[in-house]
Amino acid sequence: MIGISGTLSKAWMARELGVRFDRDYYFDSAKRHDVDRRCNEYAAERFGGMQLFYSESNLGRIDYWDKNQVLIGGIQPNMILGMLLGADLVAQGDKDADITPHCLAGKDLSDLPEPESLLDHQLIKLFDGQIGCVQDESGGQLRAIPPFFWDMSGRAAIHGVVTSAQKLIGEAVFVDMMLRPEACLEIMHWITEAYVVLCRHFSEAGRLPISEVHVGECSSCMVGPELIERFVVPATSDIGRELGPIRLHSCGPSTNLMEAFSKIENLHSLDLGGETSIAGAREIFGKEMLISVAPLPQDMSSESTDQILHWGKRILEENDDGNLEYIYHVEPGYNLDAIYALTEFASNLRGAR
Repeated sequence: MIGISGTLSKAWMARELGVRFDRDYYFDSAKRHDVDRRCNEYAAERFGGMQLFYSESNLGRIDYWDKNQVLIGGIQPNMILGMLLGADLVAQGDKDADITPHCLAGKDLSDLPEPESLLDHQLIKLFDGQIGCVQDESGGQLRAIPPFFWDMSGRAAIHGVVTSAQKLIGEAVFVDMMLRPEACLEIMHWITEAYVVLCRHFSEAGRLPISEVHVGECSSCMVGPELIERFVVPATSDIGRELGPIRLHSCGPSTNLMEAFSKIENLHSLDLGGETSIAGAREIFGKEMLISVAPLPQDMSSESTDQILHWGKRILEENDDGNLEYIYHVEPGYNLDAIYALTEFASNLRGAR
């Protein structure tokens, strides 16, 4: 099976519509719903007939999106965790938000709260209250999508332990993984437990059973397979046992990590960057596993569509008739003709099958 779908970024929407993703956008559920609705009305009008809508990069899925859904918070998972540990949200208006950096720098396990105690934090209580208001005061007309979820499918989203540790500690974590591995393992185990507690809590609060878990291990390409096996495999396997089937994301070149990734328990799909060898992934995982793959920014921004089509054909050949999905996230500076060309290419493949 061959599929294709895309998402529109905040930076794109800010440029096209002049909408602002300020602090209220993240903490006022009514404003959030209004802005999201406007963005998706625009997407439906501008890109009618395409599997393309406004969402965080490839987290929400248009097949599970509804205009009456209200994202509560809708903040990247490692940023929520950081705010629970003292970081502040930095809204940037015309692009993705961030948090103040390194809230865990210089700390060890004894400095961290018990994961269950995070549920007493004011931020969690704020989100819980907003979920209740949407569910109880809309007369059933609106559906609250709780934090760590992005649509009505029940797919939770978290960041992987290495990516989360990098966000919360800083780049020093990569040195610590080699020089202080036991201390790193303790911190990463805490991160894993915290995500389990938070996902379960919001699944229950939002009445949205967990169907699978997207684990965004964006930083995985910055370490080798040995460190993946030592840090990522056990933590992600714990997530798979505790919460559900894993969709593992690794956005950089990750060909050398496939064997290590295969040791993750309950791994059901992969979300890979366009430099990773799909042939290498198929050798290890076979044809049945769904692999989502994203094109490179330079192919999306090229003035000619030749580059994106060359890439799409290469991926198709390497895929060897496996279960494949082309995915993309639209940023300012991308060539829309490249998006149309890739969509036509993938759609013709579906029609031929």
